[in-house]
Amino acid sequence: MNYTPFECYEDGLMSQYVKSWKEGDSVCWRGPFGGFPYSANQYGELLMLASGTGLAPMLPILQYITENEDDETFVTLVGCFRNFENIYMKPLLQEQSRFWNIRAFYVLSQEHSLENLPWSFQKNTYLGRINEDVIKSMVNTCRRQPYVLICGSVTFSEEMERSLKAIGLKEDSYFIF
Repeated sequence: MNYTPFECYEDGLMSQYVKSWKEGDSVCWRGPFGGFPYSANQYGELLMLASGTGLAPMLPILQYITENEDDETFVTLVGCFRNFENIYMKPLLQEQSRFWNIRAFYVLSQEHSLENLPWSFQKNTYLGRINEDVIKSMVNTCRRQPYVLICGSVTFSEEMERSLKAIGLKEDSYFIF
């Protein structure tokens, strides 16, 4: 049986449900529901801050933009992971980054050297934890004032919100999933 290990959160309702599964169990579910309504060219630029599986709600938006030739929204995706091996959806992210309006950066909290990474990841990867300085740098490299999307753990989301406020972004310029 092939499976991808995932991170279980002790206080996560879905994590507790998944941990109860046994080999051979069958599950069905729908969703997620709600979230962030997006329409083409609604924002000049999106800055996506995602931690781990928080990447999930960013991907449909990213793909919608790249599949719609009339959507000229710039996207800067910042994915935060423990190490290179933990980056979800690497081939898809690399493919999306080939579009003229998409950039992807990675922040690896437990990686020790950029030299250990494939060359195509070295120039767009930061080592350590994402912080106010990294976020400010990302905002400053945006072509326009970005609208920010945040998804990750509660702690991650709170830290990102605190950092955005510290660099002067108002509450109406970001969305937390």
